[in-house]
Amino acid sequence: MKNIFKKIILSSTVLVLINCSEERFNVLPNHQDTPTTVFTTENNYRLVVDGAYDAFKSPTYYNGDTGNSIILGDILADNLIISPQGRGTNRIAYEWSYTPLDNAVTALYSSAYFVISRANLVLDNINNVPYTPYMKNIEAEAKAIRAIAHFDIARAYAKIPTQSADAPTSMGIAYVTTFNPAQLPSRDATVTQTYDKIIADLQDALSKINTSNGGVGRLNKASVLGYLSKVYLYKGDYPNSVLYGEQAITASPSVGSLANFPGIWTDRLDISDDGEIFTILNANLATDNINVGVAYNQNASGIRSESYVNYDLFTKYGSTDVRKSAYVLTANYANVPYNHVIKYRTRTGQTVAQVVDVKLLRSADVYLTVAEAHMKSSTPNPTRALSLLNTLRGQRYSSYVPGTETGTALLDAIMSERRLEMAFENDRFWTIKRLGLPVVRSSFGSTVDGGGTDGPTGALQTLPASSHRFVLPIPQDAINVNPNIKQNPGYN
Repeated sequence: MKNIFKKIILSSTVLVLINCSEERFNVLPNHQDTPTTVFTTENNYRLVVDGAYDAFKSPTYYNGDTGNSIILGDILADNLIISPQGRGTNRIAYEWSYTPLDNAVTALYSSAYFVISRANLVLDNINNVPYTPYMKNIEAEAKAIRAIAHFDIARAYAKIPTQSADAPTSMGIAYVTTFNPAQLPSRDATVTQTYDKIIADLQDALSKINTSNGGVGRLNKASVLGYLSKVYLYKGDYPNSVLYGEQAITASPSVGSLANFPGIWTDRLDISDDGEIFTILNANLATDNINVGVAYNQNASGIRSESYVNYDLFTKYGSTDVRKSAYVLTANYANVPYNHVIKYRTRTGQTVAQVVDVKLLRSADVYLTVAEAHMKSSTPNPTRALSLLNTLRGQRYSSYVPGTETGTALLDAIMSERRLEMAFENDRFWTIKRLGLPVVRSSFGSTVDGGGTDGPTGALQTLPASSHRFVLPIPQDAINVNPNIKQNPGYN
């Protein structure tokens, strides 16, 4: 990579060095460019902001085998069982045996700060041209991108506010708001203060961003509203989660129709991104070489998976549930039948596997968020919560009869539906964590009917709610570069 880009790709936190040789990960257009020469036209700002979106596809964020956020939230939880035939790239995460030296859980840290550095580069130079409505929207996109990446870091490498009584006042993360490779930030904010900063960026973005912004591949008002609702849910501020989530639902009401739902996961062009609010667009293999689904499976004698669907989860999908076939393929590998995750397997009209768009925020997620928040609010609204839940279920089950749950049964139904809907979308572990619950895995083996002798046993079956491993370790390289960054308890 050209020297100037080596300097720029260094995260603005100097927490970890990022080594990438591919031209598309360059922050600036060519090797002769500097911030002074680049940030002179509105179009160039657009190029750099689009580069920040593209950075979500960098290795170990939503791309690659190890540390990939597509799989991390599920392999750490109870939705998957590690494949005995796979390469074992995420085995350490699955076994909860990680240390600050293990890329399987630490890689997200540097990848997310890489995204932040690109956003900050734009924000630091936002006043180089006249502040037109176009630039106002550019600023909003960069602020929202920065907030989303910090949120991903915060829920992984710090406690979540609702996780435990001490969580709000525990150590947060370094919230970086400027592009300065020489700075050495510290973790001086509490978890609550960290979430307040995320919210502040999203709120500022909301006040400036376009209602429609060129499709689901860029953030817009609906997606920022949806993220605000999610972050407020994680913070435990349920009234505000409802407030912003209901607005997001009004702006993007479709959860993806029953007929269209399978095609959402194969990027069918004729369904117009039904139910998607914010998506990281992925070009074909020849131009981008981004195999987002490779963490789950590969082409080898048909399909060889790195992890299989836990049989306990598989049986929770009823025969009339469209998600069962949209998410899971039952097929042989080495003459043995397994349940394979196919959410990121194939794009319609293409033969190259693992190349699809990454759905970072869907309306279904917002519906479930708002339904839960309605139930947990100081002024609960179970009627509205049930209505939201039934709307979602009505588009997932054929011949659906609306449910009539109340009280605890209704909240349980919402959480159950969240697991089914958001499986394999980097949600499960963080949901368990924010609820302050243990991870409890079934003892089923990896084969299609839960058979086999490779099911989790002993220490691999339960991660107690009190375990320090719910907070992932800061990479040791980051601490070596910046001694101001403190390691999380339990990893020293």
